[in-house]
Amino acid sequence: MSKPAALALALSLALYPALPEAVETLKIELPDMGDSSGTLITPAEEKEFGEAFFRYLHTQSTINEDAEIQEYIQSVGQKLAANSDAPGHPFHFFVVMENDINAFAGPGGYIGVNSGLILMTEAESELASVMGHEIAHITQRHLFRAAEAQGRLSIPTLAATLGAILLGTQAPALGQAAIIAIQAGSVQFQIDFTRENEEEADRVGMQTLAGSEFDPRSMPTFFERLQQSTRYYGQAVPEFLRTHPVTASRISDTRGRAETYPYKQYPDSLGYQLTKAKLRVLTDTDPLQTRRYFQSRLTQGTTEQRSVAQYGLGLLALSGQKYPEAEGIFQNLARTYPNQFQYANGLARTALEAHNYALALQRYQKLAEKFPDNNAVKLEYITSLLKAGKPEQARQNLLSLDISKQPLPRYWQLLAEAYGNLNQAAESHRYLAEYYYAIGQNNDAILQIRLAQESPGLNFQLSSILSQRLAFFVDQEQQARRNR
Repeated sequence: MSKPAALALALSLALYPALPEAVETLKIELPDMGDSSGTLITPAEEKEFGEAFFRYLHTQSTINEDAEIQEYIQSVGQKLAANSDAPGHPFHFFVVMENDINAFAGPGGYIGVNSGLILMTEAESELASVMGHEIAHITQRHLFRAAEAQGRLSIPTLAATLGAILLGTQAPALGQAAIIAIQAGSVQFQIDFTRENEEEADRVGMQTLAGSEFDPRSMPTFFERLQQSTRYYGQAVPEFLRTHPVTASRISDTRGRAETYPYKQYPDSLGYQLTKAKLRVLTDTDPLQTRRYFQSRLTQGTTEQRSVAQYGLGLLALSGQKYPEAEGIFQNLARTYPNQFQYANGLARTALEAHNYALALQRYQKLAEKFPDNNAVKLEYITSLLKAGKPEQARQNLLSLDISKQPLPRYWQLLAEAYGNLNQAAESHRYLAEYYYAIGQNNDAILQIRLAQESPGLNFQLSSILSQRLAFFVDQEQQARRNR
């Protein structure tokens, strides 16, 4: 196994659910507070580990690709990161579309929050408190201390055992069978955050929270509600509590620290409320119940909160292809709140999904002019350009985007579509290969590169690029196969 893949698997063990108690035989605790992990890897290697970890996640879970939700979670995360004790550290925040209550920190500053956890929060500061805690796990190097502790095990044993445990998070029966098969020649283990790690993450996370203008009291409040909710779960304890045990003393400690900060009001942003509304619609399993939920809030709370309920109903109408209803709702919202891009975006999206591409493009052009730095708007505008039959404009806009901070798979997919519509098959296959690689599908990436190589009229430069990428993808797949 390559160093990035091995460590990505190793570290992700600390983030994912544990297997049933019957197969937990030995626990390796993280080292104490001394940090020798700074010499474990270089920053370049850590970046590589993080990217490998993020690709692996795409093969196991549904990672949100909704541009509005991504824009929001990034904005909150970056605000917290800027006020952390390592503001220069690169961080990448994303939402996992899972109802389980969980959040986790991975190598390279990749921090994921489950949609179920976001929907459970009752205030934006509660969400920020969880994210601040996860940021602290990274800045305090807790994950890499775990990797260092695992150094005593051989790479094949480590890879096989971790792969089986991670398999167990998706299919417990398969994971347990794999563990038993490995056990004959190796050892089982699980990494736990120690009590000291959790206390340190709470303390550092709360400082970050307060420095970012979020309510420090939200941390003990959310932890307490999580603890109280366990009585309704039985054996199905929320995963956040398995990987981050919440005790009465820990709640008391965080509450005591929170009380040292002066009290003041911390209103939720409209972006937080709209993100929760959208996640509720996207994870909806009963449209009628969700409709009743939003309708019941049309006459409650502030004017802003009532607008959020209208937004939810607009999204429901859009998902149900009730375009005239959605049009009316978003028209009213966009007129009342002209500076809230989600409302205008909903209006433009209505025209796009109703196949009125000329109107959609007109609306998105205005949005892009009004919100020139908003990546969600940019991606929606590019999508409308492709739908409107303007692939060259879409390509130019895509190439002008700064994807260095967090290149999402959707970017490569849109670029492949643009080149395909321009009848540039080799480039289309090339970028589709990058898309498949980004979501952890190495074989599909290899196939697309080979299709690109078969395209007529290849120049020397592109041919060289394709050969290099093919060799890289083949090597990645061979390494993966050796450790399956």
